[in-house]
Amino acid sequence: MEDRVTFLRARWIFLRCLGLIFFSAFYSLYFQIHGLIGPDGILPAAAYLVNAHKAVGAKAYWYIPSLFWFGAGDRAMSVVVCIGIAASLAIVFNLWPRLSIAVAGICFLSFVSAAQDFSSYQSDGMLLEAAFLSLFFAPRGLRPGLDVQHPPARMALFLLQWEWFRIYFESGLVKILSGEEQWRHLTAMDKYYENGPLPAWLGWYVQHWPHPFHAFTAATTLIVELFVVWLVFLPKRSRLICFLITTPLQIGIILTANYAFLNYLVLSLGFLLLDDRDLHQHHAGPAADPERLDSRSYVSVTILISFFIMSIVMFFYPRAATPLAPFRIVNNYGLFAVMTRARYEIEFQGTTDLEHWTPYPFRYKPQDVRERPGIYAPYQPRFDWNLWFASLGTIDENPWVMNTEVRLLENSPPVLELFRGNPFPKGPKAIRVVLWQYWFSSRQEKARSGVWWDRTLIGQYAPTAMRADDGSVRFE
Repeated sequence: MEDRVTFLRARWIFLRCLGLIFFSAFYSLYFQIHGLIGPDGILPAAAYLVNAHKAVGAKAYWYIPSLFWFGAGDRAMSVVVCIGIAASLAIVFNLWPRLSIAVAGICFLSFVSAAQDFSSYQSDGMLLEAAFLSLFFAPRGLRPGLDVQHPPARMALFLLQWEWFRIYFESGLVKILSGEEQWRHLTAMDKYYENGPLPAWLGWYVQHWPHPFHAFTAATTLIVELFVVWLVFLPKRSRLICFLITTPLQIGIILTANYAFLNYLVLSLGFLLLDDRDLHQHHAGPAADPERLDSRSYVSVTILISFFIMSIVMFFYPRAATPLAPFRIVNNYGLFAVMTRARYEIEFQGTTDLEHWTPYPFRYKPQDVRERPGIYAPYQPRFDWNLWFASLGTIDENPWVMNTEVRLLENSPPVLELFRGNPFPKGPKAIRVVLWQYWFSSRQEKARSGVWWDRTLIGQYAPTAMRADDGSVRFE
């Protein structure tokens, strides 16, 4: 009799990747969390939690599931991040994987729930969903190794594959349903590389390739997302073919753009398409039969079936509210439904005399036209990232930008850490926010002057923040 197909090696690879992705998330927060939501940050979590409790009472604990209810000071935030880092490394080194995943997930959820505008990303939900399902997928014990005697639970494996499928298919579906003419005309990729949140230098070169290449990649994206990914549900070698087609697509995205850990997570989930035969993993004997269902197993199966039902409901009714919505473990996905048609950049400028304005230098997002775009992913600079989203809207939609102005007037150390430097050690007298339009330079211009970008000033984005002699702040 043929040995039962197992996914022991794929499980081992995926969980190591999950630990590294969690590590990248917490590592980036280590340098940012105080400036984002600390007591002297842009959107203090403590005030947010207090206001939420005043508004809805005890329900706030459910709506905002976070360890920061116990304390939202700088020390508490550092402790949560450091615990998250330790748990991430424990996942990487296969130490008590189920407990480590639970700890990392709780710490990350604590930030995501309290981060307000700085956590409204699909990638956060993807990671929390994958972590939740991995609690049922990971082996038990302190040092389980491959745990040949306990193969991955089939339901948990299927739901992780289901998450991978939904990320692709729902992204393809929204591209069609949105009516975006750039996808219909296969021009969606022509300006894609310069208009994303944080472009990479390889993207500059790829964007200058001819239109037929971009039309081909746009068509390929639609074909993969809408059709190829269905191979995951077919038997035998179909999943391997699917993996071999989708993996180069994710690697190409990683090399040409910075989408934090999003594509790394999708790439890692793709390994769960490969069984042990695909990975040439051989065991001394047949894998153990599935464990008999005990009371604990029945509870797990019930939870996973409920999860599957909720994901189906949300697929057909995207606005359906589920009781688990605050935990972001059942999500809708849909990337690049509408393509950004132009690139705008917000810049903070300070002055001490109201005549000469000096920009605050950013760490990651485009600013100096001569500076080569970097490759930062999976590191996620949430402040720079959010400014890209804010540039596509108005100040009324992004009042946190004005909070940043106030913090810069105060010379807040944690907020200044979000920038590359502080041009006003003694503090500015006023802060203004201007909006630029950027686009990649041409080949000829780059060869002649060495610039990667061209830009033009659009105008003022937000009211100017002024510091009065009594220390108060007014906007005008």
